[in-house]
Amino acid sequence: RPRLPKGRAPSTMAEGLSSLIAKHRSAILSKWFDCAVQSYAPDTAGFIRSQNDPFANPIGSQTRKSLEALFAELTGGMDPEGVARGLDPIVRVRAVQPLAPSQALGFVFALKAILRDTLGAGQAAAGPMAELEARIDRVGLAAFDRYMACREQIMELKANETRNRVFKAFEKAGLVAREPAPDGGA
Repeated sequence: RPRLPKGRAPSTMAEGLSSLIAKHRSAILSKWFDCAVQSYAPDTAGFIRSQNDPFANPIGSQTRKSLEALFAELTGGMDPEGVARGLDPIVRVRAVQPLAPSQALGFVFALKAILRDTLGAGQAAAGPMAELEARIDRVGLAAFDRYMACREQIMELKANETRNRVFKAFEKAGLVAREPAPDGGA
């Protein structure tokens, strides 16, 4: 999770940049969503983009919600719990996909280029834009931490499943016997 220094309220962006971002919010989120789904196979990405029904397309629906929540944190107070709530669903789905970490999480850092492209290089003040890009970096690092925690959990589940399967095979072959329960029961 991104950490904010203790005793200091999170800063907000300069008014000019905030109003510029608010003006282009929909376009920015649309481009960010497109970037996030590009990591999937072309037919899957097309389905995710085109299907708006949350029951028919839960990944697309959750991706949109997560990106909106993250964008609100990036352009607002950067509450660590809010960032974690925004990241968790999208990162969990990507952690089980056969994607390299750079493919799974590259969408976070791609927001920098989307902002520069949408807002124009000369329109945003350097200081506030640098602060926003630093926030994006912090969200990217938090995403990587969450991604790795999910991948570790997946590996633990796979290891436990393999161990149990091997134990059962050995038990069937008569190579191991279960120990009787301490109370003499089965």
